[in-house]
Amino acid sequence: MRDRALILSVLIVASCGLGYELIGSALASYLLGDSVLQFSTVIGCYLFAMGVGSWLSRYVRDDDVLDRFVDVELLVGLLGGLSAAVLFLAFAWVAVPFRTSLYVTIFVIGMMVGMEIPLVMRIFNHQRTEFRELVSRVLAFDYLGALAVSLVFPLLLAPRLGLLRTGFLFGILNAGVALWMIHLFRADLRRPREQTLRAVLVLGLLGAGFAFSGQLTHWAEKGLYGDDVIHAETTPYQRLAVTQWHDDLRLHINGNLQFSSRDEHRYHESLVHPGLGAVPWARNVLVLGGGDGLAVREILKHPNVEHVTLVDLDPAMTHLFSTSQPLVALNKGSLTDPRVRVINADAGRWLEENAEVFDFIVVDFPDPTNFGLGRLYSVPVYRLMARHLAEQGYMVVQSTSPYFAPRSFWSIDATLKEAGFHTWPYHCYVPSFGDWGFILAGKRGDYEVPGTVPVPTRYLDPSTMAELFHFPADMPVLSMPPNRLNEQSLVRYFDEDWRKVIR
Repeated sequence: MRDRALILSVLIVASCGLGYELIGSALASYLLGDSVLQFSTVIGCYLFAMGVGSWLSRYVRDDDVLDRFVDVELLVGLLGGLSAAVLFLAFAWVAVPFRTSLYVTIFVIGMMVGMEIPLVMRIFNHQRTEFRELVSRVLAFDYLGALAVSLVFPLLLAPRLGLLRTGFLFGILNAGVALWMIHLFRADLRRPREQTLRAVLVLGLLGAGFAFSGQLTHWAEKGLYGDDVIHAETTPYQRLAVTQWHDDLRLHINGNLQFSSRDEHRYHESLVHPGLGAVPWARNVLVLGGGDGLAVREILKHPNVEHVTLVDLDPAMTHLFSTSQPLVALNKGSLTDPRVRVINADAGRWLEENAEVFDFIVVDFPDPTNFGLGRLYSVPVYRLMARHLAEQGYMVVQSTSPYFAPRSFWSIDATLKEAGFHTWPYHCYVPSFGDWGFILAGKRGDYEVPGTVPVPTRYLDPSTMAELFHFPADMPVLSMPPNRLNEQSLVRYFDEDWRKVIR
């Protein structure tokens, strides 16, 4: 019975140990961007800390192994369970360097987790288990637990429970293992009553955290965004949060502002009408990204447009902007218009598998903050887009800020040229973001700025549209290399450019 209990405890603690590692990595990528960097550094720090913990386990006396294992489980459960909530609240409310807090937390948890398996193996050794049987059983269940949580975390826990509740759940499991060990090995422990009381207190604290994690998330996001959070959810792909202050609705994805309802019309009018106005015959339009339906709203103003295909990765995004009353009012119900077809799929894969040709293409992806997004701005993907663009049509690409991120902007321009497009860069001022850039591209090389704006607009008029294509002296053209898939220099340019702005 004890052997089986110990084996099952190995499975649980291995699952929890990897779970804390994944939570820390995911939280860092949500809040800091650049998921490859965050996952790599968090995992590296965590594994190093586990090595330190394994080494420190040698100083636990043989007659004290059971007590120390119970204490370690309670400490891991407490620290690991609280870690996501504490780090999220600290990022939003406390003036402490977040990276320092993150790596200190990860190191301490990793060190405690690193002590678990050596202590379990020594407990087995006290049961006089044969060494080869001991090693094979413990490591087999250790790796099995890691496999289980690596599958369950992204598919079920993170999207259904969120990072905070998932952290509390893993903490409860660790504390539950401690309480179970106290029950099974009560006669061999020195302070079973005291340890039982501690385990109950830890379980109570973590259970309360699990129950109130929604409120904790609300407080954290209130501090992060400053406005009231009227909708928030974690999807398999991202964290969505909609905030409101008076008449201003704002969408945040992974903590990054996507639009403000007060000035989004400047962005979306500039994104759509300079290109679509130049092809008044366009009937079939493709939108890649733009799951908020705001670009589609502008496209549908053109009476000649008969079909709009929107390809956005996240079904939660398009569902939200199809059903939430204030958001539907903002996009004028564009996503439920009979002319619009919504497809939830990876844009790159959809381009590969589909053969349709479109008169006008809008590329409204999020900024290239990580390599997953950066690939959508690469030469191969733009060449895929070219296959779907009519010979006389145009494509427009959201291209970051030519003022704050000039290397990123001109790298996107160079990438489009490398993919075989003629390009016409332009920009507009959006108060929520500053000066923002777009690049119009086409297989044809004879673009002229439309002399009229044939649809109702709040910002654009003929003179304003012509001014979009003028770049002042402090925003010069830069000679940048294209963003190739194997190196993705654009992600590095974007990170470095915006770091200068933040500083």
